[in-house]
Amino acid sequence: MPPVPKMPPDAMVRAMYRTLGRSWGPQHWWPAETAFEVIVGAILTQNTSWTNVERALSALRSAGVLNVAGIRELPLAKLEQLVRSSGYYRQKAQRLKSFIGFLDEKYQGSLEKMFSQPTHPLRTELLSLKGIGPETADAILLYAGNHAIFVVDAYTRRVLQRHAAVVGTAKYDDIRSLVERALQRQKLVSPAVQAAFNATPPIHEPSPMSTASRHQLAQLYNEMHGLFVQVGKHYCYKAEPNCDQCPLRHLLP
Repeated sequence: MPPVPKMPPDAMVRAMYRTLGRSWGPQHWWPAETAFEVIVGAILTQNTSWTNVERALSALRSAGVLNVAGIRELPLAKLEQLVRSSGYYRQKAQRLKSFIGFLDEKYQGSLEKMFSQPTHPLRTELLSLKGIGPETADAILLYAGNHAIFVVDAYTRRVLQRHAAVVGTAKYDDIRSLVERALQRQKLVSPAVQAAFNATPPIHEPSPMSTASRHQLAQLYNEMHGLFVQVGKHYCYKAEPNCDQCPLRHLLP
């Protein structure tokens, strides 16, 4: 028999957010100086670790090309070498070039014009670009454009599945809709002074993008995604989860 959840899925998501938010507080994700850096990071982080992405971003920054004009003018072969640490570097370099081509053709090279579009039509446009799937598109929309849309990754799926809030075959957009629906009326919480689990996992330093002013709902989705990542990285391991030490253990089926 499948595990029996302790509460309905919507209530489970809210309970997870309140528990983690009060225990750990803001996670300062996405760490970046500019919206364009977020976009580059979202494309480069596919199928690799964030540590490898940081190396590639550092190389681009040192070369002075971590901007729209820089990527546009950089020869493809040179771009490939600069992002080599991120893996699949030829594909990713081409995807960066393709994104710049899209931005130039549709929005005259302006991220501001692009992000001023309504969320879902813009999402459809991003998804039409080769190599940009739902997770990457939503990361660009939320973290670079401050659009209120939730990003589903492997950690999110794993944590929700183990708490019987979703089934293993749940589709990406079903999970996204669940979290968005659950948090629609949820207020931002502050860390408790005496949290039961006050050993916060390592977080990134605040950055211009992680501390940018945004609509409360976008901030909620931002925080929830960052918190899911921390649970997945430090407790909800793929092979042998450390449930006994996890702050969400009281919510397990």
